[in-house]
Amino acid sequence: MFKKKECVAMLLAGGQGSRLYALTEKTAKPAVSFGGKYRIIDFPLSNCINSGVDTVGVLTQYQPLVLNDYIGNGLPWDLDRAVGGVKILPPYQGKKGADWYKGTANAIYQNLQFIDMYSPDYVIILSGDHIYKMDYNKMLKAHKKMNADCTIAVIDVPIEEASRFGIMSVDENDRIFKFAEKPKNPDSTKASMGIYIFSKECLFKYLIADAADPNSSNDFGKNIIPAMLANGEKMYAYSFNDYWKDVGTIDSLWEANMDLLGEEPALNLNDEAWRIYSRHTAHSPQYVGADASIVNSSITEGCDIYGTVRNSVLGSGVVVMPGAEVIDSVIMADCVIGEGACVSYAILDSDVKVGNGCTVGKSREKAKGIAVVGTGISIPDGTTVEDGAMIYDSSDLVKEA
Repeated sequence: MFKKKECVAMLLAGGQGSRLYALTEKTAKPAVSFGGKYRIIDFPLSNCINSGVDTVGVLTQYQPLVLNDYIGNGLPWDLDRAVGGVKILPPYQGKKGADWYKGTANAIYQNLQFIDMYSPDYVIILSGDHIYKMDYNKMLKAHKKMNADCTIAVIDVPIEEASRFGIMSVDENDRIFKFAEKPKNPDSTKASMGIYIFSKECLFKYLIADAADPNSSNDFGKNIIPAMLANGEKMYAYSFNDYWKDVGTIDSLWEANMDLLGEEPALNLNDEAWRIYSRHTAHSPQYVGADASIVNSSITEGCDIYGTVRNSVLGSGVVVMPGAEVIDSVIMADCVIGEGACVSYAILDSDVKVGNGCTVGKSREKAKGIAVVGTGISIPDGTTVEDGAMIYDSSDLVKEA
């Protein structure tokens, strides 16, 4: 018999992340590195334990090996619990056969039994690809105060960007009376953050009905939320007014990393009151050579810097050789930037070796886009990787050189 939990979190982490291109060629989007020593999934997992939610189901599907290994038993997030804790939930073989998760709602539907084991009163649905710090318990209190069937976290966005999101229209009490998925002509700026709290019985009712509809896309935004609104369920918006970033594109991932820099960063990861935990391997301290220059950058433990680093985020174990320059870039763990090489306005995945005298990308002011190099690639001495290039493997270097 499982101990009853007031609230169970279900973390959707199975998306392909196709708009991150080379960075998600071999790994799921939530396992992509961020900020030097984190991965994207560290944020919702840390938010859960900081909010007092200690039972989390992580729904995986696309390229799950790195993500599964990273989460492990949940120890770094204090989620290694005998009752509850973190559980990996891949698609599985049932009595009626095996089936991939067909949509966000279908993924939760296939795991109703997991939720039921804990007999929760509430279920919080989370996405594994957002960077933010949020107290879910405050949102739950708002949900209970309004006796809501569903509460949706929203953030105000500029009206010119509203058509990229699911948009809520609310009354003076924040009750939702209209929802539009990526509307061409939005009449509100309250954008869904993809964070939902449901009263369990209501969630089960709509997921079961949705699964029985052969014409459904099995998606929360396209099907579940509109169906609940049409039936007059009590649905409320919960406004979030702090930092939140959907890092589903190369540009947004780069921007979120840059938001960590400066004397007053937009996102502070050094807040002891709300720590972001990670499975970060201990390294020796950073080494900065006598001729090195570091300006407005984040340098993780284990880095050896002999060249110039400016406006950049470096993961652990990165080596910047003498005469090398790293500017406006995100360099993930264990990369080596060779002597005299210049990396500018670029993202390098882990274990990339940039040869001596190479040029990767172009200055941000002149570049047509961010240059991206996939994991484990070695760039031969003297090679030029053009600005905006997307390098999946070494064969792409012949085209770009």
